[in-house]
Amino acid sequence: MPFVITDACIDIKDKACLAACPVDCIYEGGRTLYIQPDECIDCGLCETVCPVAAIHADDRLPPELAAWPAINRDFFGPEVTGWGKPGGSDMSLTTTRDHPTVTAWPRKAAT
Repeated sequence: MPFVITDACIDIKDKACLAACPVDCIYEGGRTLYIQPDECIDCGLCETVCPVAAIHADDRLPPELAAWPAINRDFFGPEVTGWGKPGGSDMSLTTTRDHPTVTAWPRKAAT
């Protein structure tokens, strides 16, 4: 998977990356966004517009973020959404569901 969305997006979901992605490979879950690994073309546009630095190339992930390629991939599998390879995101492919790791993630404190 060329790029992955990591924990910095949880409960933020700025969505600037959605507009930047030329192939619509970023999908919306309940608390975060996810990149479909087989649809990403490794252009990096999403990474350049993310205001919270939540998007990383999979080969440049810091060790503490090593689980995130699998979290992004598994979001599309039968255990979470069952979407597989939808072929491009749109409003019909938005869900309140999240990968179990994201669901269990502590909520950010209100400021």
